[in-house]
Amino acid sequence: MSKPEYEFFPVTDVEFTVCPGDDPLITERILSRDPESGVATRILRYAPGADSTPMGVQRHDFWEEVYILEGSFVDLTLNRTFSAGEYACRPPGMPHGPWRSEQGVLTFEVRYPAGGKE
Repeated sequence: MSKPEYEFFPVTDVEFTVCPGDDPLITERILSRDPESGVATRILRYAPGADSTPMGVQRHDFWEEVYILEGSFVDLTLNRTFSAGEYACRPPGMPHGPWRSEQGVLTFEVRYPAGGKE
């Protein structure tokens, strides 16, 4: 299975929902998702003051590309701030986070399955 086919639509038609971890300051707008693999394209929002420390360092079994649209956040493990206009491409298993954002941050993320020929 794969992500569904969509023609252009206003992303504001998709509501933000609380991300796994149940922190109401960390929400996502799922634009598309593969129901079998769970990989998704989403807009992730950290409200001002959000902190993902309770979720710990993240590792995924899928590729993840992230572009910061607005604001900034700090990778607490690296002690580095990343801001609007910056991009990351993370292979499966790459550790990242946890994150904290004092001013809030909005990112666009594309996730896709690992696999295929290298």
